[in-house]
Amino acid sequence: MLLYLLRHADPVSHADSDAARTLSEKGVEQAKRVGRFCQRHQIGPDVILSSPLRRAEQTARLAAEEMGGVEVRIAEFLRSGMEPDAAVVELKSFTKFNKVMIVGHEPDFSSLAARLVGTGPGKIKLSKASLTAIELDENNLSNGRLIFSIPVSLMPA
Repeated sequence: MLLYLLRHADPVSHADSDAARTLSEKGVEQAKRVGRFCQRHQIGPDVILSSPLRRAEQTARLAAEEMGGVEVRIAEFLRSGMEPDAAVVELKSFTKFNKVMIVGHEPDFSSLAARLVGTGPGKIKLSKASLTAIELDENNLSNGRLIFSIPVSLMPA
């Protein structure tokens, strides 16, 4: 399985609650930019799983729209505070898909990426709206191979 990790785009600073924080204007453009990058480079996940927090869901839906309407599903396990081991267990139920994109938060995604490629905590840092691809063996999700990690700032507008 090819797993794409998309960290949510730039959010507004304040909202009624953390879960309600939406994307800033910059974040909306970042999410669309990632989607256009994926479309141009034929990065087409079979499904996109998103944290239920508003900024992540917005990122997922805007990117999906630019990719031609990929299905977005809300996945509670991607909520802020996700533990890498718990995420690996949850991801096992999606190995029927060839390509899965997940959209979530920091520091969760950096920790998950490090866990999946077998490096220590703190060795990977994913920026907002970055796109990371990890090839996973469906029989051993903890033995992944990093394919790429691209910050949105390096994606053409």
